[in-house]
This record gives sequence, structure tokens and C-alpha cells, in this order.
Amino acid sequence: MKRYDFLIVGSGLFGATFAHLARRAGKKCLVIDKRPHLGGNVFCEEVEGIHVHKYGAHIFHTSDRRIWDFVNSIVEFNRYTNSPVANYKGTLYNLPFNMNTFYEMWGVRTPAEAQAKIGAQRAEALRAMREAGADGPRNLEEQALLLVGKDIYETLVRGYTEKQWGRKCTDLPAFIIKRLPVRLVFDNNYFNDKYQGVPIGGYNRLVDGLLEGTETRTGADFFADRSHWTDLAEKVVFTGMIDEYFGCCFGRLEYRTVRFEQEVLDEPNFQGNAVVNYTDKDVPFTRIIEHKHFELFGQQVYAVPRTVISREFSTEWKAGMEPYYPVNDTRNDAVYARYAALAKQERNVIFGGRLAEYKYYDMAPVIGAAMSYFD
Repeated sequence: MKRYDFLIVGSGLFGATFAHLARRAGKKCLVIDKRPHLGGNVFCEEVEGIHVHKYGAHIFHTSDRRIWDFVNSIVEFNRYTNSPVANYKGTLYNLPFNMNTFYEMWGVRTPAEAQAKIGAQRAEALRAMREAGADGPRNLEEQALLLVGKDIYETLVRGYTEKQWGRKCTDLPAFIIKRLPVRLVFDNNYFNDKYQGVPIGGYNRLVDGLLEGTETRTGADFFADRSHWTDLAEKVVFTGMIDEYFGCCFGRLEYRTVRFEQEVLDEPNFQGNAVVNYTDKDVPFTRIIEHKHFELFGQQVYAVPRTVISREFSTEWKAGMEPYYPVNDTRNDAVYARYAALAKQERNVIFGGRLAEYKYYDMAPVIGAAMSYFD
């Protein structure tokens, strides 16, 4: 008999949710994390009385009532609605692309006028592609032009995307942008999901609630003494990088990562919104997050005299950095498929989450995946 039923490597939402469900089922778990804190990328740090999303903005959204009820059973969520703004050379546009965006860009006032403008630019992009002898979009630029036309692409898509991926849009595969939502309504709500919000008091309350009653250790590197950790439990739940688990035997998978420049400002309200994207390629950062707007609304923001902002800089991942976004191109997906085949042979290991499955997860789907794996 081993000491634990499950060793869970990583205390992000997948690992924490799995641990919570296992404990409720009477299983004994040990959760370890190499960082000095729990929660993975949803960890919040309190600065000036504000819950700062230390690893970038996290906005919970889902249409799955089971998942929404589950997280709210741990901590109550507020009514935050994601309504980002884009700043292009000083002009502000609402996101996602909606009638407010089209009015600012072209002065159109009706859905029919906006549809005609976008339709004409889409048709022009299709003609240009066919004249070049292409049957379909050959890269992200052509895909985006077919979806939203030249004006929106050049103002709100190209610069931001090239900063995010560190590559020209003409060098990125078309499938990265499968769709760009065009909404012919004056509605700035970014998500279509029925439920969205942020935990009242920050995400640490959610993670602490999920891990309540479970033994945890921070600053614990699984790979520093792998045999010691695996010998403690009947099964391992691994949420780290799958290529690292297998010693990178098929080569390194690629990631994009994010660098943050955090600043405390001696003013109560810097930009009037939680998220402002900077879509001009000449601005080095992708967006500015003003954290207090995730939990303070309207005039409440002035009750806290100072504010905290984070500028985000997207960059190529290197060993020692935190991996954020998998680069799901043809080469990386082929390498991952080889690791996934090896993972299936590991009888006593469950691989779950963004890094172990090499896919981008929103928070609700990763919690849903943990539920499914546990079931």
C-alpha cells in the first residue's frame, strides 16, 4: 500500500479540480507544484488592495450549468462582463467586431450598411486570392481577409496577431483563425456564453477551496527526484509539459510565452476598462490590463485610490520560462502525436491540462476535462 492514491503534479485548475473530486470520493492526494504558490496561472497577488492576475487576465465563462454551479459552490462569482477595447494609433474600437466597431471605422449606422461594407471587402479578397491561383486561403492573412475584409484586418487583426505569434500573418497557417466573429448588433460582450464572471475575492479563493483538506507542497520539482515522488502514490496525475515528462525524446514542443511589466499608478482609474488591446504593430506590448476593473464596477473603482496595470509582451518560449500557448502548427502537432501515443502506454499516469495535452484550454473546459478524467 502506498501513502497516497494520487500524486498530482501541478496545482492549476486541472490538478486542483481533480484533487477536489478525489478527496470527495474518499481518495488521499498529494498535490505538488514547483512554483512558490498554488493555483498555476490563475494565481492572484494582492497589491494596493487589488487582486492582480499575476499571469494575465483570467475571465471565467461557460454555457455549461454543471461547471458554473460547481465553481460557484466553491466561491461566489461576480457579474464581470468581458468587453475589451482595441487601441489603434490612439483610436478606440470595441471588441468583438460589432456595430460600435463599424460605426467608429466607417461611420455606418445600420446593420445593412455594415454588412454591405464588409461584404464588398470580402469579395475583393476572394477575387485577389483566385487571381493568384489559390483555391482556398493559404495563410492567416488570406483567411482573415476572407472573414472580415481589409479595413478590420489591417486595423485590428494584423498587428496584434503578429506580435502575439512573433511571425508575419503571411507565414502563419490559415487554421489559426478559424473564425472572426462579426456581430451586427451594438453589444460589446465578448463572449457568447450564458455565464461569466470572476471569483469575488480573486482566484486564490477558488483554488484554496478546491484544495481544502488536500495535502499540498509548493517549491517541489517533480523532475528533481522523480522516483521519490512517483513511489508515494498509486497513480500520477501529470499536468506539466508532456515532452518534458518523456525526456524530450522526440524533440521540444514549441510555445509562446508572456512577459509582464507591472506598474502601480498614483491614480484611481487609468484606462476605464480591464482589457485594452494595442493592435498597432509598432507598440511593443499586446495589451494593458487594469486589474481593479475585474472586481470593482462603476464608481466603485474610485474607492481604491491607486491602480495596478500590467503590460503584456508576447515572446518565444525558452527553457526556464513559463510556457503559455502551444504553437499548434503541423510540425508541433505531429511531434505531440508521438508523445500522446507514449502517454497511452503509461498505465498509472493521467495526462491532463494545457501543457500535458498540448492544447489551448479556457478555464471552464479544463475543469470539465478534469471532471471527465476523474469520472
